[in-house]
Amino acid sequence: MKFLVLIRYFIEFLLFKIVFFLLSFFSKKIASIIVSNSFMFLGRSSKYNKIAKNNCKIVFSNFNDIEITNIINSSWKNLGKNIYELNYLSQLIDDDNAIKIKGLEKLEKVKKENTQVIFFSIHSGNWEICVPILDKYGFKVGAIYRHINNIYFDKYVFRKRVNALKTKESFYTPKGKISAKEILEGVNNKKNIFLLVDQKDSAGALINFFGKKIKTQTGFLKIARKYNLKIIPMKNIRLPDNTLQITFEEPLNHNKNDISDDEKMLEINTIVERWIRENPENWFWQHKRFS
Repeated sequence: MKFLVLIRYFIEFLLFKIVFFLLSFFSKKIASIIVSNSFMFLGRSSKYNKIAKNNCKIVFSNFNDIEITNIINSSWKNLGKNIYELNYLSQLIDDDNAIKIKGLEKLEKVKKENTQVIFFSIHSGNWEICVPILDKYGFKVGAIYRHINNIYFDKYVFRKRVNALKTKESFYTPKGKISAKEILEGVNNKKNIFLLVDQKDSAGALINFFGKKIKTQTGFLKIARKYNLKIIPMKNIRLPDNTLQITFEEPLNHNKNDISDDEKMLEINTIVERWIRENPENWFWQHKRFS
């Protein structure tokens, strides 16, 4: 049975490589349009489209079906663009015209203070640029990721991520016991942490998110408290002209004993909610966040 699954995974990956080979004959702009529209067409026919719409209705309960559909269609397109951009992630990081950075003064202040921080973002815009951008601007970062079931895709994505890093100081680690150990080792070696905080964590605490109590990761807040690390919100969106934009917002502190981890996570969720409401077409609605 396992052998058959591996065969299926290999065939899926082979088809993926063939498609991307054919796309190489087009300009990046045209190829991105082809992939994004293909994802929207295929996505609307999948079971995840219903999940996405149900999630969207929870957040925008006053929106009609057409408005919800438009948001989810745009979300599928954004996902398609992300997949395509992964193919040239390293070059994308080098292209200052493709990525706009706001709030750099906050990074400069952190550098002057010579302190470690925890950066957080969400699955919005192209989240794959976050770690390479931090690395590019001189921050040694340890980032946790969830592995992909298809081992061929998993290795491909991991290789693209690592190749986009400009230094050998930053690293990616798969979610689990290994990641906890490697992240703590990184902190002890004066490295920073990057996290995507918008997905469900089955082992997490129940924190309010868009009016619902949702299992949410809070382990990083224990690290922030223990090591007195500031927490920097890193907003990541895709603009209408397809330019990507990262905004570093005001740092949060988590060093007061009278504020619990759950209370601080609620504050972080409030920031995440604002980001999603401001740019709903950018968010990855297809995840079972509210189940």
